[in-house]
Amino acid sequence: METQKLLGEFASQLLSGAIEVVDLSAVLGPDTPLIKLPPELAVDTPKVEIHAISAYDKNGPWWAWNWLKLGEHSGTHFDAPIHWISGKDYADGSTDTLAVQKLVGPVNVIDCSKEAAADADFLLTVDHIKAWEAEHGAINAGEWVVMRTDWYKKNGSEAAFLNANETGPHTPGPTAEAIQYLISKDIVGWGSETIGTDAGAAGGMEPPFPAHTLMHKANKFGLASLCHLDRLPAKGAVLIAAPLKIEHGTGSPIRALALVPRK
Repeated sequence: METQKLLGEFASQLLSGAIEVVDLSAVLGPDTPLIKLPPELAVDTPKVEIHAISAYDKNGPWWAWNWLKLGEHSGTHFDAPIHWISGKDYADGSTDTLAVQKLVGPVNVIDCSKEAAADADFLLTVDHIKAWEAEHGAINAGEWVVMRTDWYKKNGSEAAFLNANETGPHTPGPTAEAIQYLISKDIVGWGSETIGTDAGAAGGMEPPFPAHTLMHKANKFGLASLCHLDRLPAKGAVLIAAPLKIEHGTGSPIRALALVPRK
């Protein structure tokens, strides 16, 4: 009965607007920035396509609907453990088999926006995380951790969002040690505002792409191209990040949402 009462109060707070629902997702469409990888390493994801089936016309006089062509890891998206070779053997590691209880949980927002503005190659370290915990409180098991960089503000331009030159992409992200530290805290997943969960320079780290390699090896989730993390408190919000239930899915575009106490 106590839980029922709690849920009733929660519903009332939602209806009254005391709890705000914040959209953490970018628009998904033909202009959505997509990751670019060296051709010797990977085939690129095709651009998102939206095709009309009918629009209140002879193909369907009373309705409009579309069919889509898109990669699982397009736009604001969810990385399941089987996305990476290190997590390929988990029976519960695909979007149709994962435990949905894990998809909703408290979120810790580590603000690195000033550092990322000063240095596009900024790397979040264990010392940064421990300093954040000393100020805001411990990161606990079962919680999400996301890195705020305000990088989402570049999302309107693929060139600016990817920020690549002859030396490679230059975007902020975590060190391998930072990811390992968060895994030791038994978080549910890690998220970023950049094109992927790793830093632009992550291909040269040990191991390469640690946010992918280590998180998915530990059967944990990733979130990429998140938006509006600047509207979330350091602690106190709840993140909802539910992928489509794609058969054997390695990931999925999502409508990530946060529940935040209204100021």
